[in-house]
Amino acid sequence: MRIHIPSALRAYTKQQSEVEVEGSTLGEVLSELDVRYPGFRFRIVTEQDRIRPHIRIFVNDEQAQELLTPLNGEARMYIVCALSGG
Repeated sequence: MRIHIPSALRAYTKQQSEVEVEGSTLGEVLSELDVRYPGFRFRIVTEQDRIRPHIRIFVNDEQAQELLTPLNGEARMYIVCALSGG
């Protein structure tokens, strides 16, 4: 699965804008990303295993809201970080 990494998180992926990982659920993919890029998952998922409120994850143009969301290897995943501030 190809995953688009937003610029705010590229420090964890050695500045790569896209990476490829395998997994059958969103949670598995995020765990695999954390194995390759330590600290990545914590930026996406809370201690209660929920996607952080300021993060949106889209799989083939549909928003995924649960870590148990099933995935297939042909999918494209986009992680979007909301901007805030004043």
